[in-house]
Amino acid sequence: MTIVTDILEQMPAVRQPQRKFLTVLFATLLALRGHVTGRNLSRYCNYSERTIARQFRATFAWADFQQRVLTTALAPRSELLSAQDASFLPKSGKQTFGLGHFFNGCAGRAERGVEIATVAVVEVTRRCAFTRAVAQTPPGEDKAPTRRDKDETRSDFYKPPLRAQRQRLPERSRYHCVDGYFAKKKYLDAVVALKLPPITKLGSAADCRFLYRGPHPQRRGRKRKYDGKVYFHDLRRFASLGPLEAANPVHLYTAVVWHMALKQKLRVVVLLKRKAPPKPRYVVLASTDLALDGHKVVGELYAARFQLDFLFRDSNQFTGLSDGQARAQAALAFHFNASLATLNLVRAEELRAQTEPTPRVFSMASWKQRKFNERLLEVFIDRLALDPTWVKNQPYYDELRTYGAIAA
Repeated sequence: MTIVTDILEQMPAVRQPQRKFLTVLFATLLALRGHVTGRNLSRYCNYSERTIARQFRATFAWADFQQRVLTTALAPRSELLSAQDASFLPKSGKQTFGLGHFFNGCAGRAERGVEIATVAVVEVTRRCAFTRAVAQTPPGEDKAPTRRDKDETRSDFYKPPLRAQRQRLPERSRYHCVDGYFAKKKYLDAVVALKLPPITKLGSAADCRFLYRGPHPQRRGRKRKYDGKVYFHDLRRFASLGPLEAANPVHLYTAVVWHMALKQKLRVVVLLKRKAPPKPRYVVLASTDLALDGHKVVGELYAARFQLDFLFRDSNQFTGLSDGQARAQAALAFHFNASLATLNLVRAEELRAQTEPTPRVFSMASWKQRKFNERLLEVFIDRLALDPTWVKNQPYYDELRTYGAIAA
C-alpha cells in the first residue's frame, strides 16, 4: 500500500529501520494466514521472531500516525462524529499486563482476559469508522479498593483517553456516540465539558421526569419543576415523529425530559415497534442537544456508531487483534495499535481509490485474499526467476490476483 510509505515519509522522527519494519509489518498482516504471532509473522517476511518481538517493544508515535491516516482518508465535507467503546480480548497466563475479569458481550458474563478502550472517528456520510486511539483498561474489579481512589470505577478510566484525543479530533466532529454502558453521570459530564454533546442509550426503567411548563402561582417557595414521572410504555405525552422509514413498523416519539440520576435535560427519542409479539418493544435514545432532530438521532448518528463494532469484528477476524502472545505492556500496546492501524490503512486506501459518490461494498476478506494472492505470485516470480513486468502484463494476472475474492 503506497499510503503507508507516504505517511511514514512525513514522520521524520521515525528512523529508517523502524520505517522499513512497519512497512513490511502492515503488508504482512494482510498477506498472512493464521494467527498473528511473532513466529507466524516470521514465516511471511524476512524478519526473525526475535527481531519482531524486539520491534514490538519499541516506541512509536501511533497518535501522530493515526492522525495522518485520518487526514488522508476523510472526505473534506463529510459529516463526522466521535465514538468510544470497549472490547474484551481473551488472554491467559499469569504475567500478562492488564489481565483481569472483564465483561464479555459475546458470552454475556465477565471472563478472564484483557480489555481495550477505543476512541474512533465515524464518517456518517460514507458509513465507515477509523480508530483514533486505543488504550488498555487497567485490571481490577468495577469498584476495587486497590485503585487510587476508592470511589473510582472502571468507567472513570474511559474519560482520560477521550480527553487526551479531544484536540486531535476533527473540528467537524460535533457529537459523541456511546452505548448504554457509558450512560453514567461522571462520564457524560466529562463529555459535555469537552463540548461534545453525547448521544447514548437509556434503559427502559430510566428515572426521568416531564418538565413543568405551566404557570407558577404567586407564592413563596420553590417553583414547580416536574410534571410527572416518565413511563416509556405510555407515550401519550410524547410528540410523534412518524415512522422511521416508509413501510417500517418502527415509529419514533420524542420529548425533552429531566434525567434524575444524570441531572441533565435530555432530548429523548423512543423507537417503538408495535408489531413485535407478544407486546410492543421499544428502545430509548437520548442526547444533551435539545434541538437535535429525532430522525437524525436514530437514522444517521446513533446508527453510525455501530461502525465501531465492525472495527472490532474485522480486526479480530483479519488482523489478529486478539492473537498476540506478548505479555509486556509496551508490546501489547504495539500489537493492538498495529492491528487497528492496518484496518485504517485498508479503509483509507479503499476510499482513496473510490471515485463514485455512493459507498462501495467493503470486504476485508477480499482484501486479505488479494494480498495473499499477490504475495504468492511474487514468491513464484522470485523463485522461478521470472520477469515481473512480463508476468504482470499477462491478461490472466488480474484474474489470479483476485482469485477467491468475494467482492470487487
